[in-house]
Amino acid sequence: MNTIKEYKCPCCGGAISFDVESQNLKCPYCDTEFDIEALDDYNDELQNGESTPEWEAQAGSDWKDGEAEGICMYSCKSCGGEILADATTAATSCPFCGNPVILTSKLANDLKPDLVVPFKYDKKSAKEALKNHFKGKKLLPKSFASDAHLDEIKGIYVPFWLFSADTSSRTRYKGTRISHWSDSKYNYTKTSYFSLIRGGKLNFSHIPVDASTKMANDLMESLEPYNISEAVDFETAYLAGYFADRYDVSQNDSIARANERIRQSIIDEFEKTALGYLGTYCTSCNFDLTSSSVKYALLPVWLLTTSYKDKNYIFAMNGQTGKFVGDLPMDWGAFWRWFFAVLGVSSALAFLILLWASK
Repeated sequence: MNTIKEYKCPCCGGAISFDVESQNLKCPYCDTEFDIEALDDYNDELQNGESTPEWEAQAGSDWKDGEAEGICMYSCKSCGGEILADATTAATSCPFCGNPVILTSKLANDLKPDLVVPFKYDKKSAKEALKNHFKGKKLLPKSFASDAHLDEIKGIYVPFWLFSADTSSRTRYKGTRISHWSDSKYNYTKTSYFSLIRGGKLNFSHIPVDASTKMANDLMESLEPYNISEAVDFETAYLAGYFADRYDVSQNDSIARANERIRQSIIDEFEKTALGYLGTYCTSCNFDLTSSSVKYALLPVWLLTTSYKDKNYIFAMNGQTGKFVGDLPMDWGAFWRWFFAVLGVSSALAFLILLWASK
């Protein structure tokens, strides 16, 4: 079967052909010349698309005989959340939705965590952090801090897959430069387009991917970073007084997110080397894993739920570093008063400037 190979200009997208005079490929639209071998590599990258690295490492381990006897699993009938607690915990409430939960079973066919990062901040610290989170918020309703009711505060060990890898990558960007000049008749602007290639090796250590569907990924990622160097080998004793969410997102289902975080980090790091351009953007990024490993870990989170005017607000604090995050309501009346005040000042300044310029 006959096949047709067509070359497209990386700068303007036009079809290009061989130029006899320069002995290179040349675009008839923007007059850019290309080395044939380099353009072949470029077209191959476009046709093959971005690669999907495969992870062969396996996180977690099997529980030894009798090791899981002190841990029980609770299931919430309202939201379906499954949490782990020690065997002495009686009926309690779900840290996700606040409804009562009941003991359903002990662990069966689950992986044992490799690591756990112990809590460094207690419940008192989490409450104090919530109060500090309210301070300095000019558009926060004045009654929120006093009327909001703290419904629930729970220390939870959230399951994460920690991906580590050594990577070898090849990344391509497009960059622009703009120059201006003039003569006695015209002003000129020239925009030049460049194809930039960057490649090298980057090492990634313990990239966390949330392994629980009950915990919002953006909320968990906003609590980063964790200091994994302070992690210790998992022991059931660390669960005493806390809950531990059970993973329901497998390692394999988390690989796509890990690859995306690695790919974006590679793009960001190599883009820093593209100096002297007005703007750059990535057109392709391919990377291979030269070595990889995955750990199953429990990371500490304080989860706080407040209610205000029949609406629930969820806040979270990194149980190791104390970093606190959470959305707050807005006083729209205060917002519009501030907006029109700023608009009025700006209009007054503009009038004064025009008045001064007219004199």
